[in-house]
Amino acid sequence: MVKLLIIADDLTGALDTGVQFAARGINTRVVVNSNYDFRELDSSAQVLAIDAETRHLTAKEAYDVVYDITKRAVALNIPYLYKKTDSALRGNIGSELTAMLDAAGGKILSFIPAFPKMRRWTKKGVHYIDGVPVSKSVFGKDPFEPVTYSHIREIIRKQSAVKVQVKNLKDLDTLDDEKEPEIIVWDAETDSELEAVGVYLYNSNQMYLTAGCAGFAEVLSKLLGLEGVERSSVKLAPKLLAICGSVNPITVAQLDYAEEQGLFRYRLKTEEMLREDFWRNPSGRDRLEQLKGFFKERSCIILDSNETTGMESAENRVKALSLSTEEIRRRIVKSFGHILRSFIESSFEGTLFITGGDTLLGCMEELGVKEMEPICEVVPGAVLSEFSLKGKKYYVVSKSGGFGPKTFFIDLLSKLSVLQN
Repeated sequence: MVKLLIIADDLTGALDTGVQFAARGINTRVVVNSNYDFRELDSSAQVLAIDAETRHLTAKEAYDVVYDITKRAVALNIPYLYKKTDSALRGNIGSELTAMLDAAGGKILSFIPAFPKMRRWTKKGVHYIDGVPVSKSVFGKDPFEPVTYSHIREIIRKQSAVKVQVKNLKDLDTLDDEKEPEIIVWDAETDSELEAVGVYLYNSNQMYLTAGCAGFAEVLSKLLGLEGVERSSVKLAPKLLAICGSVNPITVAQLDYAEEQGLFRYRLKTEEMLREDFWRNPSGRDRLEQLKGFFKERSCIILDSNETTGMESAENRVKALSLSTEEIRRRIVKSFGHILRSFIESSFEGTLFITGGDTLLGCMEELGVKEMEPICEVVPGAVLSEFSLKGKKYYVVSKSGGFGPKTFFIDLLSKLSVLQN
């Protein structure tokens, strides 16, 4: 029976939150259908994470999707509801938190957005990335979804009229006794503060409605008393096919460093990413065979959507082409999905790595995959999951584009080598 429902705004978020429970042996499922019927889930599953795919919707559309999912969960008496938000506060934060609060008929929703392990913390209501207010960080410069405020109250107020309080463990006695629903944003700068907030909420029976990223999800996995079992070991295929659809400078730095260390990196050209018929014409088919040849010759190849450099290349595409940013995003994702499907249909033997929530979802949709099972974090922020296709199991490592040090790919390959033996 489902004890906890996680509603995420993209697929990488659903996985990096769900894995906090799966890593403890708790039966966890991730589905990509916002209309998923909870009653169809295996009765042994205790945690269900739904990719509601609301990141790029309008505020009203996102509200409606989250409200509907929450309302159906309430009707089935699922005891704990968690709204997974982006750790850099991108997306429809205000409308989605309000939708959960409204649909559940709750008085308080506790929002704990800090993720200290990834150097993301909240102080006096301001969210920081690597010590920089989020709107001043790389996430404030994102060409597709820039974060324009650093104070969480202002981010929420863009889309919601619900009262917002900012609190920390030092001023618990100042919490207002409100009659109207409210969102309480909790400060946290360290893992110990994050855990202390969780213990307080648990002891004061305020765990029903919570929100945050994978950081607080790890706290929930320890507090909710869900039963775990030891799972069998995983053995991965020795080759790695990496698909990188993120234009975030953090990912670009990781790709540059991997290339400097000798890993093979192929930057897709503009026509390969944006011409809808490219992969169906002779040039496209020849290029696919060339990419497969590269994979046969190497232990790892990286396919990258950054034709030049990250944000700069994304901005240039938007300016140079008579296409909307959403259409550019869609075409790039579709191209990667086509490439992956071609690899899979050619008796693919290897492990997948996909970065960027849109890219991961697009690839899974192209393959027809509707459900994934998170297994463990290979390195911080990178989730190993499995999915089945035509009776065969495949393993994929995924992460958000904005996570990790520049040595990420080298660290990942080192960790994966252990699982290949």
